[in-house]
Amino acid sequence: MRQTEFDIDGGRFCAYSSIAPRTGNSQRDAELPVVLIHGIGMSHRYFVRLRDELARTRDVHSIDLPGFGRFGRPKEPFGQERMARALADVLDRLNVPRAVLVGHSMGAQWVVELARQRPDLADSVVLMGPVVDDERRTLRDQAAALALDTLGEPPVVNAIVFADYIRCGMPWYLTQLRHMMAYPIEERVAELTAPVLVMRGGKDPVAGLEWCRRLRDHARDGSVAIVPGHRHVVQFAGARAVAFEIDTFVARGREAVGGSAPT
Repeated sequence: MRQTEFDIDGGRFCAYSSIAPRTGNSQRDAELPVVLIHGIGMSHRYFVRLRDELARTRDVHSIDLPGFGRFGRPKEPFGQERMARALADVLDRLNVPRAVLVGHSMGAQWVVELARQRPDLADSVVLMGPVVDDERRTLRDQAAALALDTLGEPPVVNAIVFADYIRCGMPWYLTQLRHMMAYPIEERVAELTAPVLVMRGGKDPVAGLEWCRRLRDHARDGSVAIVPGHRHVVQFAGARAVAFEIDTFVARGREAVGGSAPT
């Protein structure tokens, strides 16, 4: 894994890149890279299992955003628009001309905004456990859903989440929380030209099934995938199933472009 740091627009980004081995098979070696964007308070660490699964066949870049992971807080807030512009710069510097953009929780908002601003970078967009449900867009509802999810997540997931929350710190978390609650993801996703997959764990109390279906319906080309038995941090405990859904979604998009109807 290669680690690369960037100072962009007053914030520090860190890309953890796993480069898949080149096999000489032109079709396999041409697989699109995947970009993983974490949610509020988090870091690349809860993507480790998913990154390892995806990196078997494609390049994967998991990016820590300013104020999260091991980096200190920027002096100024990073709203979704500013964060997306900086993320586009990161991908340009990584020489990633086009990718599958995957965001988890609030990360779904950041990849939607990135794909909206720079459609040339987005081959397809995957929104895992996207927030915030437009029928439960209050702090009380979101806190209750998060608490319920915590009770059902594996201990190792909670350990990673709580440790990352501590590293993030409450001031920066609350700053980003205000941006998260205000962002109209359902309106922005309607502007995307890339195919959108909305994914959730079957037991996710944060991103409910009806909300995911509504978000899918806002997209021009949307679909929903459910990973049974898992909760909000589905990409950790259900990494293999999530990787399968992403690979299948991307393959169907290629078939559609090639003229074959997706199954």
